[in-house]
Amino acid sequence: MATLDQLIEIVVKGKVKEAKAMTEQLMAGGITARVIIFEGLNKAMEIVGQKYEKKEYFLPQVLLSAQTLYQSLDVALPKLDKTGMAAQGKVVIAVVEGDVHDIGKNIVKAMLTGSGLTIIDDGRDVPVKKIVDDAISQGANIIATSTLMTPTLAGMKEVERLLKESNKKGAIKTMVGGGAVSKDFAAQIGADGFGYDANEAVKVAAALLK
Repeated sequence: MATLDQLIEIVVKGKVKEAKAMTEQLMAGGITARVIIFEGLNKAMEIVGQKYEKKEYFLPQVLLSAQTLYQSLDVALPKLDKTGMAAQGKVVIAVVEGDVHDIGKNIVKAMLTGSGLTIIDDGRDVPVKKIVDDAISQGANIIATSTLMTPTLAGMKEVERLLKESNKKGAIKTMVGGGAVSKDFAAQIGADGFGYDANEAVKVAAALLK
């Protein structure tokens, strides 16, 4: 009989082709989507995050685990009972205009999804106005933006300006990350949080939603 531990191992080891079938078996055995996501996938990505922190895993392994997580989520998410889930929070995530590097964003998205948040992925090279408009229209709690390049940092500052202009600064929290971003820069532009990596991003998002 399929067990949650087997699914956790599949995600941690990045066995992409096995994730869907294992998730289906678990659900057929009566394990709910909620348990699969919060006690299985969430735990798996925590382990992946720890391995990454300890430098036992590097970017390729993390990406593989993220891909595996999505295979499982494809099966579990449509079956998730959303009752009482609103408090979990909604995040608009994007790479700001001028930057097309989205590996980091995709890993953060996987980790945040695995922690039970609803993610609206605007993609990469996204105009700042669209990010803010989407967050307002979707009733998002957080805007998470990233960039690897210094010239596009201005876009993050523009997010803060547009939120203030819309009287949404504070109601919608902001978190920033990526290779070109520092904690000092985040504080300087007035962002609510800074995530050094995907692992920290999950903790920052959780803190902002309290």
